[in-house]
Amino acid sequence: MSLELMNLKILLPFQVFAEKKGVSRIVAETREGSLGLLPHRLDCVAALEPGILTYETGAEGETYVAVDEGVLVKTDQEVLVSVRNAIIGTDLSQLREAVESEFLTVDETEEKIRSVMAKLETGLIRRLAEFQKG
Repeated sequence: MSLELMNLKILLPFQVFAEKKGVSRIVAETREGSLGLLPHRLDCVAALEPGILTYETGAEGETYVAVDEGVLVKTDQEVLVSVRNAIIGTDLSQLREAVESEFLTVDETEEKIRSVMAKLETGLIRRLAEFQKG
């Protein structure tokens, strides 16, 4: 019985970040904890948290990718990972720092922007309502 290996494709919003064939295992971080994928695992979909995605191939060995939030989809031997940002590297501590400094900081900034936009929209709606009454 031959072992079928997986094909991994990591997508960013405007480009293909990485495309790997012959992947024997993948580990990703989800909201529920770590998710491990082997070639014969059932198909699944998972929401990814900012963290470290690990994959292993016979040629390259274990490779680490810092990924921002996104989604992972496994169908048959194809694994598609779609994230907002990714950084590949070999030093886990540097990648962990990149996740904490870049990806999590961006999320905090986006939350602040959404809060300001909500306040602006509320103020605009209130003024329009006052304008219609008067």
